[in-house]
Amino acid sequence: MTSVMASAPTQAGAEIFERILAAPSGLVVMDSKDVHALIDQFRTLARHTGQAVYLWQPDTGLGSLRDAHVRVPDCQRLGNALRYMQQSMHFGVYFLVGLELPLSAMNATLLRQLARAPKEHLRRVVLIDAPATLVEHLGNLAARVSSGDSQPRRLRLRDGRWLV
Repeated sequence: MTSVMASAPTQAGAEIFERILAAPSGLVVMDSKDVHALIDQFRTLARHTGQAVYLWQPDTGLGSLRDAHVRVPDCQRLGNALRYMQQSMHFGVYFLVGLELPLSAMNATLLRQLARAPKEHLRRVVLIDAPATLVEHLGNLAARVSSGDSQPRRLRLRDGRWLV
């Protein structure tokens, strides 16, 4: 396997990550066919770049994608994790997977506040495969980003090998 072929998933994750950072809102909604593969791409990207990328899941809470064993204390519950994201003054991309309805009024309010976060603090909260009713409730506050590539990939033949 060549290094170009091995780095293709990282490049795909980087392209999606750039679209997330360029989103006009602090809250991003993303649909994915394969959530685990997408998270693995972001984990690899975070390890290679050193970016502050986090994942919240109902069973594990909020943890770093860069350092697998690093958990944010007291962020097991969604409300605590959202307050942590809101109060953080540092760059960070926070992926939320496994949101279940109904959300409490406080959690819905926190999501709306995160969507309207000031532009000087680059922070993105990404809802992956969020329930349709939540997406409708958020309306135009949340930016929508596709997890697929924006450009179709073309294979090239180089030195007898197909490259992406």
